[in-house]
Amino acid sequence: MAALPSVRPLWVPSPTRIAQANVTALGRRIAQSRGVALDDYAQLHRFSLEHMGEFWDHVWAFGRVIGERGSGPALRENGAMEQARWFDGARLNFAENLLRHGGDALAATFWNETGPQLRLSRTELRAAVARAARALQRLGVQPGDRVAAYLPNMPEAMVGMLGCASIGAVWSVCATDLGVDAAVDRFAQIAPVVLLLSDGACYGGRVHDARAKGLQIAAALPSVRQAVAIDYVARGPGGPDAWQGLPRWSELLARESDRTFDFERFPFAHPLYVLFTSGTTGRPKCIVHGAGGTLMKHLADHLLQFDVRPGDTIFRVTGSGWMLWNSLMSGLACDAAIVLYDGSPLQSAAIVLDIAERERVTLLGLSPQVIEHWMRHALAPAASHDLSALRCIAAGGAPLSADAAAWVHARVKADVHLASPSGGTDIVSFFVGGHPTAPTYAGQIQSAALGMAVDVYDDAGRPVRGQAGELVCTRPFPSMPLGFWGDADGSRMRAAYFETWPGVWRHGDWAEITPQGGFVIHGRSDATLKANGVRIGTAEIYAQLAGFDDILECAAVDQKHAGGLRIALFVVLAPGAVLDEALQARVRHAIAQGASPRHVPQVIYAVPELPRTSNGKCSEAALRAAIHGEPVRNEGALSNPQALAILRRFHLPTPETAGDTHA
Repeated sequence: MAALPSVRPLWVPSPTRIAQANVTALGRRIAQSRGVALDDYAQLHRFSLEHMGEFWDHVWAFGRVIGERGSGPALRENGAMEQARWFDGARLNFAENLLRHGGDALAATFWNETGPQLRLSRTELRAAVARAARALQRLGVQPGDRVAAYLPNMPEAMVGMLGCASIGAVWSVCATDLGVDAAVDRFAQIAPVVLLLSDGACYGGRVHDARAKGLQIAAALPSVRQAVAIDYVARGPGGPDAWQGLPRWSELLARESDRTFDFERFPFAHPLYVLFTSGTTGRPKCIVHGAGGTLMKHLADHLLQFDVRPGDTIFRVTGSGWMLWNSLMSGLACDAAIVLYDGSPLQSAAIVLDIAERERVTLLGLSPQVIEHWMRHALAPAASHDLSALRCIAAGGAPLSADAAAWVHARVKADVHLASPSGGTDIVSFFVGGHPTAPTYAGQIQSAALGMAVDVYDDAGRPVRGQAGELVCTRPFPSMPLGFWGDADGSRMRAAYFETWPGVWRHGDWAEITPQGGFVIHGRSDATLKANGVRIGTAEIYAQLAGFDDILECAAVDQKHAGGLRIALFVVLAPGAVLDEALQARVRHAIAQGASPRHVPQVIYAVPELPRTSNGKCSEAALRAAIHGEPVRNEGALSNPQALAILRRFHLPTPETAGDTHA
């Protein structure tokens, strides 16, 4: 196990910031109503677990949920964790809560790599959603029907989702970088009745035409009664109709009235979203999330963990197919504006910072990869950009190294709350993350989220501290999936999360609880390395290489060879860099010193790129399969399947070929 980062705080919130925080206000409200002392986050978190139903009732009130609360208890545990029921008798409409106010206040801004494209006020967004809801009804969409979308992160995705939610339909989206087979593999399972198709997306300085793929997807889905085309990258007249006569979304909306829409309220557990797992380790799971649970957890995340306030602006660098997109949408329920961005966050060195400055972003969500990109380009954002509005940076999607965290405070903004959340598609939210009322420590996630009974277990199912183990959750939470689509008896969901320890959610993260009560995520537990007889989290290796200008990204996996298993490190080099003996020695020394000698890779390979899922994460499972000559399941789920061809050259079929050749 690697040595823990320094226990010296990286950032300490001011007394004023603590006093003004939403989480402080909620704690004060609960303390007054109960006549108890809730003087800090730890006490409030303990209350949220010991009085779980009461806590979520307070979140309902604090978040000003619009709906009929009903008379039932907030939580019925019903024995097994997966049998828990939330807010029986409550009724609400998800879209009504996100569109609670009209007026001229900004609701959303849309950017792509060429700059700002569109601004929508609250009134304009409400009108667009009303037209979308009526258009979907005119297409025959009923409550519970599925509407699928093959779209980038664009206004039409936001409006389409809210239109679906307005009428009780179920929204499911895949980004346009997903291959045809992978998209069909997902959508076919849920039998959508309407399919929205974008003509393309912008990424990496190029326009990517998606019309042919969209038509192939539509043809492969017999359940689709109507496919609808969205002109985005090729707006305007020109040439034959590549959409082959499909109706245009803009034309359908133009026919409808934008008068006030009467929102029908549905049961708390009415299905809202179907999200998909990456599909790189098996058939994608179709995870059904409910409207009420999603709304409640997202309100708690935004208001309490990220301290979002009315008038704030939220910018999450995300594609439409990642759960962070769903989280971004819910920022509207907090009376905040949101920023949509279609493009690469690395297209220019400072595109994300440019948007944050221009839009006066208060909460910036991004991956550690973007921060490392800034580091490699020696940016000095505090000097080059006006980030005075920025209060919180949420660095998620992968572990954030201690060096990167320290760099943020030194070069981006000294007084910024660096909240590194971790959760997933499975819960459409976060298990652990930040809160603005306690110090942060480099290399650590601050705490478990409120209402989340998070723990770390060893292989025997015993809680452990100061050592890595399986991240688990031992009590229900509102954003637990309603189930998997088509899993009538719940057996697939139980096998996915509750098979290891009945009644305990095993998430699949390899994690550690620190003496400060924080969390370190060492990577996915199914990607831990076992080559040296001890389970090692890959994040511990990656953290040591974050400051290497020669290395853009890396991935470590166990590799079979004549002597058994060894750690193989694959690196993508910066332009002009060479994987010579000197660089290899520096890499091994850094890993041995910063992690341990057991973490040091036996071989290091240079490759032009690593396989990535559609949400930008490196797929270690696909990498491992490719180098062992095994089939990569759902190869179409990768955004760059061409990366596998070179990786397959590293297959060592016989002991005689098990050399240490470097590509």
